[in-house]
Amino acid sequence: MANDSLLKFVDREQVYPAKRAAEDRADDFREIADRYAIVAAEDQAGRCSQCGVPYCSVHCPLHNHIPDWLRLTAEGRLREAYELSNATSTMPEICGRICPQDRLCEGNCVIEFSGHGAVTIGSVEKFITDNAWEQGWVEPLVPGPSRGASVAVIGAGPAGLTAAEYLRGNGYEVHVYDRHDRAGGLLTYGIPGFKLEKPVVMRRVDRLKAGGIIFHEGFAVGDDASLDDLRRRHDAVLIATGVYRARALDLPGADGDANGKGGAIAALDFLIASNRKGFGDAVPEFDDGTLDAAGKDVVVIGGGDTAMDCVRTAIRQGARSVKCLYRRDRANMPGSQREVGNAEEEGVEFIWLSAPAAFEADGVVRARRMRLGAADASGRRAPEPDPAGDFTLHADLVIKALGFDAEDLPALFGAPELGVSRWGTVLVDGKTLMTSLDGVFAAGDIVRGASLVVWAIRDGRDVASAMHKWLKARAKNAKVAA
Repeated sequence: MANDSLLKFVDREQVYPAKRAAEDRADDFREIADRYAIVAAEDQAGRCSQCGVPYCSVHCPLHNHIPDWLRLTAEGRLREAYELSNATSTMPEICGRICPQDRLCEGNCVIEFSGHGAVTIGSVEKFITDNAWEQGWVEPLVPGPSRGASVAVIGAGPAGLTAAEYLRGNGYEVHVYDRHDRAGGLLTYGIPGFKLEKPVVMRRVDRLKAGGIIFHEGFAVGDDASLDDLRRRHDAVLIATGVYRARALDLPGADGDANGKGGAIAALDFLIASNRKGFGDAVPEFDDGTLDAAGKDVVVIGGGDTAMDCVRTAIRQGARSVKCLYRRDRANMPGSQREVGNAEEEGVEFIWLSAPAAFEADGVVRARRMRLGAADASGRRAPEPDPAGDFTLHADLVIKALGFDAEDLPALFGAPELGVSRWGTVLVDGKTLMTSLDGVFAAGDIVRGASLVVWAIRDGRDVASAMHKWLKARAKNAKVAA
């Protein structure tokens, strides 16, 4: 018999945590929505239909046990709900905040298909672990019995941190090398605070440090040590650098004039500067106005989640106006529709079916109207110039948010023998997840290309298992040979 606290989706409406008023939240970098109160979380979790085929879990890259921890939450068994949520994810409260649930779990919720509105899975997930932190239920990272072997992890983003946690739990000495002065990668420096407040990330990093993982921050592999140096120091190496190189905008004036003035700046430069200011750092290019949108007419080019981060950051910095150019229409944009809605509420203007054509003097952006033509190889209708012609915009600051490509790691790391694809991503064996170099593994965006944080966590989990298997076999073979 069904529990009385469940199957309430018919007579209980979908209710997300209340968002602060747009005019209030546009003045700061705090998260825009409050957390559920306990009763509200239990009520919303109780809307889950406990369907026989949980499409929410199927479409979650981590295959989280979503219906199960929703049921436990609805029954008030909050510690058990946390423990189950934590069993498959190293960062559930982070995923609850930044995953595009409308494209993953909630977008595939059975009761969403029935017209009753999806269960608010992300908001409940955020509540479960935030509550666990407050209650002291989040356990410290306890390393397993020492195996007498060490592992180097290059990159302190979600893939690297996840792998480091699992490897430390398996008894390895783990060293994480990252070129930034704080761990977290894009969680720390790429994603704005209004989506992910930084103390949420830092408490995860602090937990890993307390568990004995050794962090080498401000350490650039290639400058401070070569890849071969790390291979000599450690028994195995994981490359989890992510992809950071901004895609080029091959248009007249895109690189600015002869003095480097004007043109388009990279989205990540803009976001990193903003996040660093949030930490209280000195950021010369922000302080001199180059990367500060205050008082400016801002144009952001792109339609993904990074573009949404840029437009909403510009609003909070006090831009005079913020416009977003995207070459397809709203229905065909890759970014979260929720983020578009939040941006519109905060005052961003979207100019759909438009693309930049040139950047001219005195802040003039010449743009081209687009239309959707025949489907391309991906099945999406390809944008093409519309005979309606060009139009112009004024912009004091243009930000390109066109996605990211891999850096030239073989050259950067001094490892020309490291195998990479024609896109620069690192090639790995599909079964062992090892690169062309013995004992060197890779995971996350540097393998799959720019993707979601939840996929990076999944990749970190998978590669930790593969590395553990390889290191155990290596130790066994060494023991036999001795």
